[in-house]
Order: sequence, then structure tokens, then C-alpha cells
Amino acid sequence: MAKPLTKKELEKFRELLEKKRASVLENAKKTLTDHMVLDPNDLPDEMDLASSEYLQSFEFRLRGREKVYLSKLDLALKKIDEGSFGICQNCEEPISKKRLEARPETQLCIRCKEAQERDEKAYG
Repeated sequence: MAKPLTKKELEKFRELLEKKRASVLENAKKTLTDHMVLDPNDLPDEMDLASSEYLQSFEFRLRGREKVYLSKLDLALKKIDEGSFGICQNCEEPISKKRLEARPETQLCIRCKEAQERDEKAYG
């Protein structure tokens, strides 16, 4: 069973989460300024236009995933403020420090996450 986190560890995780959050936001800003402009006059033929539209669609899907990731980061930061960070939302046991270091935004301990993945695999 994992031990509760110290204040120093919580601050370390807060810094890590805030860095990840800033990185996601920076990527989103970069996408808006660099990748979301599609000018047909810059593209000589239909194949170039189709390729550019595909890449733009791909960028939108990536940003959609980052939006979900950003909400997980925000929730983890909120949990630090509330004092419930590092507690599994299913079994309410402390999440191991090693797991939090790998995925600080996680909501589940490794045991509950493995059970969730088995259920998803079994029930599709």
C-alpha cells in the first residue's frame, strides 16, 4: 500500500503538472498561428490541397485529444488544492508515487487501472 504524499512531493507534482499544462497550451497556440491557415492560392494543385486538408484535420484531432488531456491536468491541480491528489477515485487508496511520477494526471491506482483495461478489453 502506498504512503500519502508529503507537502514537498505535492509541490513537485504541482510544478510537473503546471509544466505539462503550459506545454499543451503552447502547442495549441502554435497550432492556431502556424497550422490552421489554409490558403488555396498557396497550393498549386488539388493533390496539395487535399493533403493540406488531411493534415489540418489530423491537427484538429490531436488538439481534441490535448483538450481532454488539459482537463485531466486541471483536475489533478484542483485535487492538489483540495487535498485529494494521489487518491484512487475507485478504491480510495493512495496511488503509488512511482505511478504518479509516470502519469501525474492519473485518477486510478495501478490495480484499478488494470481492472478497467481488462473490462474494456472484455466488453469492448
